[in-house]
Amino acid sequence: MSDEIKHECGLAFIRLRKPFSYYQQQYGTVMWGLNKLYLLMEKQHNRGQDGAGVAAVKLNVEPGYPFLNRIRSNANQPIADIFTKINNEVKELEQYQPDLLRHPGLMKGHISFIGELLLGHLRYGTQGKNNVEFCHPFIKRNTIPAHNLALAGNFNLVNTDELFALINVEPGDFQKQSDLAAMMEVIHHFAVKADEEAPGNLDVLKILRKAVPLFDGGFTVGGLIGNGDSFVFRDANGIRPAYYYIDDDVIVAASERSAIRTVFNVGENEVQELMPGMGLIVKADGNIIVDQILQPKERRACSFERIYFSRGSDEKIYRERNALGYNLSDQILSAVNHDLKNTIFSFIPNTAEVAFYGLQKGLDDYLKKVKIQRILSWGKDITEEKLSEMINRKVRVEKIAIKDVKMRTFITADTSRNEMVQHVYDITYGTVEKGKDTLVVIDDSIVRGTTLKESIVRMLARLEPKKIIVVSSAPQIRYPDCYGIDMSKLGDFIAFRAAIELMKDKGKENCLQEVYEKCKELQRLDQLHTENLVRLVYKPFTTEEISDKIAQLITPKGLTIPVQVIFQTIESLHRACPTNTGDWYFTGNYPTPGGNRVVNKAFINFMEGKNVRGY
Repeated sequence: MSDEIKHECGLAFIRLRKPFSYYQQQYGTVMWGLNKLYLLMEKQHNRGQDGAGVAAVKLNVEPGYPFLNRIRSNANQPIADIFTKINNEVKELEQYQPDLLRHPGLMKGHISFIGELLLGHLRYGTQGKNNVEFCHPFIKRNTIPAHNLALAGNFNLVNTDELFALINVEPGDFQKQSDLAAMMEVIHHFAVKADEEAPGNLDVLKILRKAVPLFDGGFTVGGLIGNGDSFVFRDANGIRPAYYYIDDDVIVAASERSAIRTVFNVGENEVQELMPGMGLIVKADGNIIVDQILQPKERRACSFERIYFSRGSDEKIYRERNALGYNLSDQILSAVNHDLKNTIFSFIPNTAEVAFYGLQKGLDDYLKKVKIQRILSWGKDITEEKLSEMINRKVRVEKIAIKDVKMRTFITADTSRNEMVQHVYDITYGTVEKGKDTLVVIDDSIVRGTTLKESIVRMLARLEPKKIIVVSSAPQIRYPDCYGIDMSKLGDFIAFRAAIELMKDKGKENCLQEVYEKCKELQRLDQLHTENLVRLVYKPFTTEEISDKIAQLITPKGLTIPVQVIFQTIESLHRACPTNTGDWYFTGNYPTPGGNRVVNKAFINFMEGKNVRGY
């Protein structure tokens, strides 16, 4: 998307099912599991940019020897940094024992991350800035193996304070800022109690069934326990994605199906979705349990996964993104008065390319119908020239905008920085007939509108088209997210700012104060979670009115070329992505009570001028 938003974290879990000697013989390396973990993380690199981490647990380790290890990095290339350090440990030992790689037992004993249980994480931070201490996995250490825990996940929780209070933990300054710290304390609390009640016989399923219902949020979480047990679990609404694959050699789980398919070269049907509320548990002895942890609720899987976050190499996601573009074709044809002859179509940025292909197909389908109708209307009055002209008529497609990856907006002074931002995108000159062609560009979503206004629309205007139409393959983003995407401040959303401007235009500013007072009243009664009052801000206006106001807001001052904005409808979004119906950022229909609390708190923060997260 042209406006960057915080991504979702990515999870990679591997449990090796054979002795290391097997991987040495079968695949030529004891490092097979680590190599696969590296690939799984790299294939999900689109999910996390701020940092990464890896934890490993070794099975059947003699008392007194380390069995749980962790490494984290917030370097510019954190995955490469982590695995370079792991490989350097191997190279250093090779200097003294050149044949080390041929001895799996020695490798396991001497290399920290040669473990049967592996957990990798990609972080796109929602708090703590780029601090390595916030990178997952988090760990709890103890001399008793079953009291050791490594935890990582893709999630946000909105009830961390309540969780700490529930188990009588007074969080430190660091813990207060981390929902993973709260989740870890709760799971660890129940794990320790379970081990004390039945030493050496940990019932992981029972532990998770006690702990996980206490978490308010959307989550996919993986964990390694020092006794050799491990698990992955998913929230009851299936908000965050989770997939797994099992064969004779390995058990794998990850945030994206396509990553597993690519790394292990397996078919689509071989990779299973971990269904909402389910847990995948692997005991230390290798027994596998896939069972219900939470009672499943209405499926509300995140639609942004399909629009933007997950890699489009997954065949279902590719088809859905294609459909998102296709579904927009009727709206766009109406906007250009069906004048394809004088309209040029393109996309910005590259992540919108698949939706653009779908749009192009929709336009082609329309043009084919026009051709058939025209040719049939001629009857016998057909000439080779007329027929050739009609058959060769095409939808005009050009590569209009190009992101200049070399540009860095390192200048902090506002006036200078705005000048730099204008040149993040470049344009292809000579593609547009000045004053005659309408230019239509599709983006996958519009969040803040800043890049559109400061860079893209300015650059497109240099081509001097008759009109610029910006199309979003996603609906209007109106509400915060609190389930893994860091979109938590209402004032950041251009749709919200458009509604505020419309209120000012129509003299309805008092409505904002009324909504604020209602929110404060709910806050006093500890009832912020009961309803989403911010819907009242949008209620007086149609979707089209807000779209038109957004168009005004992204039009640079002094620009005389008309600018229009077209958004995907909620109905066509669900037609394109039928299994991922989570749409709270568009509709305000949150799947958990914590979502209502967050949106109302975000509105209170906006009205009080506080530039802080809503949770």
